[in-house]
Amino acid sequence: MRLTLLLLLICFAPLAQAGIVDAPPAHLEISLMTYGPGDIYWERFGHDALEVRDTASGEAIAFNYGVFDFDQDNFILNFARGIMAYRMDAEPTRSDVEFYAGEGRYVRRQRLALTDAQKDRLRRFLLWNVQPANAGYNYDYYVDNCTTRVRDALDDALDGALRQQLRSRAGGMTYREQTARLMSNQPWLMLGMDLGLGPFADQPMTSWKEAFLPMVLEEEIRHVRIGPPGDEHPLVADEDTLVPARLAPPPEAAPDLRWPLLGVGVLWAVPMILPVFTRRRGLRTLAAVASTVFVVFAGLAGLLMAALWSLTLHRSAWGNFNLLAYQPLALLLLPAIWRLRHAGRPMGRFAPRVTAISFAACVVALALHLWPDFPQRNLPWLLLALPCWTALLACFCRRHD
Repeated sequence: MRLTLLLLLICFAPLAQAGIVDAPPAHLEISLMTYGPGDIYWERFGHDALEVRDTASGEAIAFNYGVFDFDQDNFILNFARGIMAYRMDAEPTRSDVEFYAGEGRYVRRQRLALTDAQKDRLRRFLLWNVQPANAGYNYDYYVDNCTTRVRDALDDALDGALRQQLRSRAGGMTYREQTARLMSNQPWLMLGMDLGLGPFADQPMTSWKEAFLPMVLEEEIRHVRIGPPGDEHPLVADEDTLVPARLAPPPEAAPDLRWPLLGVGVLWAVPMILPVFTRRRGLRTLAAVASTVFVVFAGLAGLLMAALWSLTLHRSAWGNFNLLAYQPLALLLLPAIWRLRHAGRPMGRFAPRVTAISFAACVVALALHLWPDFPQRNLPWLLLALPCWTALLACFCRRHD
């Protein structure tokens, strides 16, 4: 009896330990898991994972590429330089679902209609990729992030079918528009990001590129068909919502910043131009304060944009045409601005010339938008700066005369 029991245990032990690592491909299910946007800024773009499930043992593991560590050496410095060390990780699906449910984010599963060979190929790749020696990568928030890695792994298992179909369809928004839309619940951060983005963020998009977002990839694969000609079928076999969203969804479109920023620019310019019309010391002091805030903002923004272009790997910030309207030279105007408080005080030629150059550069940047192929959509920031440079130029030219 004991010998029989021992033999039974030996025979069934492999089955008891079977799971996604050694299950026959016919027992595997591969699903795309999509987790909705959260409240914290780094959660606004959502998240996703590839789930591998063994239907025999019930084991389900979610493989994701979004793990980073605030406590790693020089994290903040490396992030500022554009060197972001991320890695792949794997967790039981249940713990992932519980975590995102606790944050109020939706969780949706899309089961994929893959062949056994495709499931096995994808499983082998994920198990290789999750090994410590292979798990790390240099993160880029637009072209190499948690979703593009999932997209590319899935495309490889499909022999390029996903890329082929998504590249043939035009995207709905640019990187800039998607960023502004998703960050609109934190306006100051959204504005700062929009100011710092260069032409890279405004390039025309295909659905393949726009699938850097989990929610876009989730939607796009609903329209993908796979299989040999004449026997094609949808990539998504079925889908269900495991956890409904408790957080308000992001808006469908990016906010239009042109008129709000133009209004701010005009209101900002009104006190700045007061020295042209009055000699009252109090109003001139108000003008000096308003002008100081503007040139400090313009100068520091220019320094930051120049540093992002020349000193970092943040390619989405390179070649930023906003530098025409917000230059470090603006900081040199501070002494002249405070001389404007004193009516009749001599004014040199330096400040009027720097202001005239800045005004002209802003006008040129504005005129460039008449070119249909101009690569950067930065009109809102020019509409903010132009009234302020106009007011400063009026003050310095009037005072110089």
